[in-house]
Amino acid sequence: MGMMSEYREFAMRGNVVDLAVGVVIGAAFGRIVTALVDGLIMPPLGLLIGGIDLSERVVTLREATVDAAGEEVPAVVLAIGEFLNTLLQFAIIAFAIFLMVRLINRLHRRREAAPEAPAAPPEDVLLLREIRDELRKR
Repeated sequence: MGMMSEYREFAMRGNVVDLAVGVVIGAAFGRIVTALVDGLIMPPLGLLIGGIDLSERVVTLREATVDAAGEEVPAVVLAIGEFLNTLLQFAIIAFAIFLMVRLINRLHRRREAAPEAPAAPPEDVLLLREIRDELRKR
């Protein structure tokens, strides 16, 4: 078997295609959550804590300076606000995934717990019931 045909067989397996679709949808969902957090959640949260834009909140370890050659050396900062935004995005994504898994599990349990229709009684049992009912009438 040639390498290309082996690769084609690998790539066309259901699991690989499903995984690729999941990755693409997950990336798109991540961008949606980023827009939600950055545009809708963090501004009111910043307003509640005193009008601070948390995404721009940093801790400066070293101020920006100008070296001997006259070039600017950028400041060294810890981007606390961006980290908080990322944590909030993670929490939202994790919660959304939890809700989806919970829904899938519930649907799966319902399918398993659905009572099966009782099997029809055998022919001889039906015949005996008819005989019993006829004898009761007399």
